[in-house]
Amino acid sequence: MKLIFASGNKHKLQELQSKLPSHIQLVSMRDEGFSGEIEEPGKTLEENARIKAKFIFERFGENCLADDSGIEIEALNGEPGVYSARYAGENCSFLDNNLKVLKNLKGVHNRRARFRTVIHLFLEGKEYFFEGSIDGDITASIKGADGFGYDPIFRPRGKKETFAQMTLDEKNQISHRALAVEDLIQFLSTFE
Repeated sequence: MKLIFASGNKHKLQELQSKLPSHIQLVSMRDEGFSGEIEEPGKTLEENARIKAKFIFERFGENCLADDSGIEIEALNGEPGVYSARYAGENCSFLDNNLKVLKNLKGVHNRRARFRTVIHLFLEGKEYFFEGSIDGDITASIKGADGFGYDPIFRPRGKKETFAQMTLDEKNQISHRALAVEDLIQFLSTFE
């Protein structure tokens, strides 16, 4: 089964490819010839995931999926949430976003946060949603060199390391995206 992933994020593509069974061929929208950006005007992760998947489905007419992920920080009233990728402004880097979070949490004792992923799947003319989340805390400084996004400042509850200090395999066993993908895989296994 072939699925087009409505994302240009190579890190997300690699994470998903490493989790999916071999009978599912996941290709990026870039592999299919679309190298533009898809606008994400939604106010929720669910809306943005659907917008991206629908865009690719209408363009190529093939089974596809999209995800939207965000980190929700309790002391920041759920920010950055749906704006996680551009929290520090348009064209910002992962480091810019991490530094803005650390600055906004300076002196704040409540470091509780949660990572959340929503996957929207267009499959054989029908739409499906899958969600995963993981609770944790924001560290006081950047720790680790692996991962991407907020991985260097997010420590999952009950763990000593941030996502960026874990191997991809370790992260893939517990991450928000891994949990959503696990539900997706269970669902797709009925379509073998």
